[in-house]
Amino acid sequence: MGKIINCIRFSSVIYIGLHRRTKRILLCRPIVGLFMTLQRWMDDRQARGLYTFLRSEAVEGSGLSVEAVRKALQRLVQRGRLAKVKNYFFVIVPLEHRSALAPPASWFIHDLMNAMNLPYYVGLVSAAAMFGASHQQSQEFQVVTDRSVRSLSVGRSRIRFVASQFVSKIATKLIRTPTGSIQVSTPESTVVDLVRFAKIAENLDNVATIIAELVPILRSRELSRAVKVSNDVPNAQRLGYILNQVGANPLSLPIHRWIERQNPRMISLRSGCNAPDSEPDERWHILVDQVLEVEV
Repeated sequence: MGKIINCIRFSSVIYIGLHRRTKRILLCRPIVGLFMTLQRWMDDRQARGLYTFLRSEAVEGSGLSVEAVRKALQRLVQRGRLAKVKNYFFVIVPLEHRSALAPPASWFIHDLMNAMNLPYYVGLVSAAAMFGASHQQSQEFQVVTDRSVRSLSVGRSRIRFVASQFVSKIATKLIRTPTGSIQVSTPESTVVDLVRFAKIAENLDNVATIIAELVPILRSRELSRAVKVSNDVPNAQRLGYILNQVGANPLSLPIHRWIERQNPRMISLRSGCNAPDSEPDERWHILVDQVLEVEV
């Protein structure tokens, strides 16, 4: 196609150029102009407290072509102004989070799950931290949804998705963030999930430590309801045993009554461990292969 020479600025994003071979006058819109047009659109969104957008929204909002938006987005990601979460989903990176390459996941997880058209709640160790359990800090942001989803790395953060068939039934609450609100499992639902997905918290000792920190805000009736929603008798036995071990006997009483009506069998405290010298706990029908180590 040849080269354009003597390119003269006509407006903020339109330039007039002379084709080297044919000498025809052409209109051109350089990458810098595209970049600035999209950035102004992004700045306007950020000024209104909006930190996420879809690629299609960028095309519609900026008035640029699909290819022009693709190039401009690529440049903005390279400059650290944007974090690319999915091919179609981007997060604006404010100045105070440039070193982390992205804002916290709590800023954009609600919009991301809506874009993916998936139900969700923030759960497990991430939810526990929001309720003040800070002893076991996770290096990942944990989200529960209704199917298997591959983990995502966004900036220096990692989002881990956990599949559960009870997502729509679990009790949640809205928690405010700097960019809106997110769905978070209640403290009671959180401790039930922590026992069910103990490996997410590395081990049952860490789970017991987190539960001990949450005990002051747990409500007996809501905890009993959360246990019944999952209808997981073995892990209800483990939860009851842990509550007794951390001195929360009153919270365990309704759980114990429910378990006894389910004809429970004797199980190992730690799933998958069947030590021959395990000590039986007759109340919870638990074989204690290793005493819990709760850090306080």
